[in-house]
Order: sequence, then structure tokens, then C-alpha cells
Amino acid sequence: MKFLFDLFPVILFFVVYKFADGHQDAAHALAVQYMGGLVSGGNLTPGQSPIMLATAVGIVATVLQILYLLARGRKVDGMLWLSLGVIVVMGGATIYFHNEDFIKWKPTILYWAFGLALFVAQFGFGNNLMRKVMEAQIRLPDAVWTKVGYAWMAFFAAIGVLNLVMAFVVFKGNTGAWVNFKLFGITGIFFAFVVIQTLMLSKYMEEHEQPQGHGHGKGDA
Repeated sequence: MKFLFDLFPVILFFVVYKFADGHQDAAHALAVQYMGGLVSGGNLTPGQSPIMLATAVGIVATVLQILYLLARGRKVDGMLWLSLGVIVVMGGATIYFHNEDFIKWKPTILYWAFGLALFVAQFGFGNNLMRKVMEAQIRLPDAVWTKVGYAWMAFFAAIGVLNLVMAFVVFKGNTGAWVNFKLFGITGIFFAFVVIQTLMLSKYMEEHEQPQGHGHGKGDA
């Protein structure tokens, strides 16, 4: 459920874009009616309308996520606040300048911000943020936690670069293909990374737990 909750804005962005792209005349009329005053020059083409509507819905969805958590008295983590800030700035620029390049940069800026936060916390303050997030679920040796932190830093840096390559090189001029990649490609890569990391860490978790069970066995004997 948390996974779906975190993906809520991305899923809505995808759904709205695909629907609007398949009904461009209706999407254009809707965008002009409700967003015309937010656009520099007040002019939107039918082809621009799908990404404009999807971006607006993505912003609203992220705001609703935070309001939902606050209404239920839950803590809003820093990553969600950061996500809101990035989508408001980059999404707002997309709408105002009616230029989809801004929203295409949004995932990269977000991932690089996450990676930078891990880097600054680790090397500036000696805090391993990934350990704080994960150690309630798993126990690992200190040296392995350091490697986990490095792995996530590298991953966020790499996936940020990959998004730019897909948006501006591989799918240049094909926003629909990039939208598909944003939901399915990036989500799939995240899932694969987590699975691979879990498999690699399982060895260390077993080694970390083994001495306790072994010692208890000797005591019984």
C-alpha cells in the first residue's frame, strides 16, 4: 500500500496524459479553460495540452498526499516534502512556459537531490540515512551499511542520468514514450535494484545473525 501511495502522483500523471493524448481536442478545450491564465502568453496548442494537464494533476496529487498524511496526524517525511518542492517548481515552469522540458527534468533533479542528501549526511555529518530507514527491518554489520549507503548514492546518480538520456536522446520528440518510461521503466529499475540488493544483503544478514545462534547452541551443550 505504501508503494502504491508513493506512486500515486506518477500513476495519475500517466493516466491523465494518456487520456488527454487520445482526446486532444477535449483536452485542449479543458486546458485553455482552466489553465489559460497560468500560461505565458495565454496560448496552448492541442499537442501541448496533454502534458500541461498531466503536470497540473501531478502537482495536485502530491499536495493531496501531504494533506492526507497531515489530516491523519502522520509524519510527512523529508523525501515527500522535497518531491513537492521539485514538482511545484518544475511543474509550474512547465505550465507557465508551456515547455515540457522542465517536467522531464523533474525526476532527475529529484533523484540527484536524494543522492546529494545521502552524500552530505554521510560525509558531512556521519549519518547513514539508508541505515536509519532500513535498520528497523534488517540487521547488518556497520561496514555493510556503509556500502549500502554508497550503493544508493550511485543508484540515484545513475538513474538521474538515465532519465535525461531517455527524455532528450532516446525519446526526443516523443513525450508519450518518455511518459511510459517514467512509470514502467523507472519503477521496474527501482524494483530490480531493490531485489538485487536484497539478495546480496541476505548473505551478510545470515552471517551477522549466525554467531548468536551458534553461541546459544554451545551453551545448551
